[in-house]
Amino acid sequence: MIKLDNLIYSYNKVRMQFDFQVSKAEKVVILGPSGAGKSTLLYLIAGFKFSQSGKILLDGKNHTTSLPEKRPVSILFQENNLFHHLTVWQNIALGIAPNLHLDRAQQVAVNNIIEQVSLNNCIQCLPSQISGGQRQRTALARCLIRKKPILLLDEPFSALDPVLRNEMLTLLKQVCDKHQLTLLMVSHNLEDTKKIAIRAILIAEEKIAYDGQLDNLINGLTQESILLGITPR
Repeated sequence: MIKLDNLIYSYNKVRMQFDFQVSKAEKVVILGPSGAGKSTLLYLIAGFKFSQSGKILLDGKNHTTSLPEKRPVSILFQENNLFHHLTVWQNIALGIAPNLHLDRAQQVAVNNIIEQVSLNNCIQCLPSQISGGQRQRTALARCLIRKKPILLLDEPFSALDPVLRNEMLTLLKQVCDKHQLTLLMVSHNLEDTKKIAIRAILIAEEKIAYDGQLDNLINGLTQESILLGITPR
């Protein structure tokens, strides 16, 4: 589903190298210190940045140079990027109709995803009128309604309190399992990652320092070591 073949990206004399693959419906967490290249990795897969060499294969097709809208990918950032002058319903509808001119089938799709993420009671609210968790649910729903098979998350729940974060992780796992989505999620919280994935990729010094079972990584390193980019023995 995702294959990075000796992908090289360079900027400001920093050279990053990524080489791995992720199977359909697999959920993988991306760990590493700030500035190691975690977000850059997601931007390369999503098409917001382009590599100097190597290949990106998504859903069996070469998307190394494809524009973002041509890739089978949705991405959710820590900042949910909702439009503050639009209602919850409208923000979600943008995922399938940027002009907000929806036909009957599209309207039904919006209502269905709203029910799935439990936002029925605030569809006419503006983002400023709902909680942080509800805003992230709205952003997640907008990603899901696009029906892309690959979902990329860049620390989307880190600003939420532990209760809301746990709620969102539970919802995310349920949605990924139901729709067989392939997930890459950047995180700094080991407890969070254990709730969503069994495989981890650790990025340190602009390359993949570890790719394997999350439990093995946790047993080999303290959280402080992981954030410093120290690789397992």
